[in-house]
Amino acid sequence: MRAFQDDYPDEFSHCFGCGKRHPQGLRLRTFWDADDPERTLTRFTPAPIYSGGVPGHVYGGLIAALFDCHGTASAAAFACRLEDRPLAAIVRYVTASLKVDFLHPTPQDTELTLCARLIEHSGRKIRLAMELAAAGEIRAQAEMLAIRFRAPEMESGPR
Repeated sequence: MRAFQDDYPDEFSHCFGCGKRHPQGLRLRTFWDADDPERTLTRFTPAPIYSGGVPGHVYGGLIAALFDCHGTASAAAFACRLEDRPLAAIVRYVTASLKVDFLHPTPQDTELTLCARLIEHSGRKIRLAMELAAAGEIRAQAEMLAIRFRAPEMESGPR
């Protein structure tokens, strides 16, 4: 199955979290949820190097990075769906705002599941609600504002 990130152009595939061309990256892969078509999913099992201040638990910065990459990939996919464009025509979104609430410690020795739902789509802006779960429990929640990326050379007029 193709992930949303599989359709990123090579020049935008170097992200540490989700870039297929980053040699040491996490290489997150995001998909539509087969059980809920209004939701996206990413699964990731953290390596021991991502430990936090408490042994056996995930570093909060990694959790924020997972939300960041899952969210921007999800925003791009939701935009394709809402604008009736194929995923092969995916455009990149970047994070304008990311608010993370850490609800419970996240264990390191288990698969993490991230999901996202669309809250709002307005022009170049997409707002998402996200959750990260481990061992059947929601460990963190986030809200993201993502903006469609426009290369400076594509701009026609003042910003």
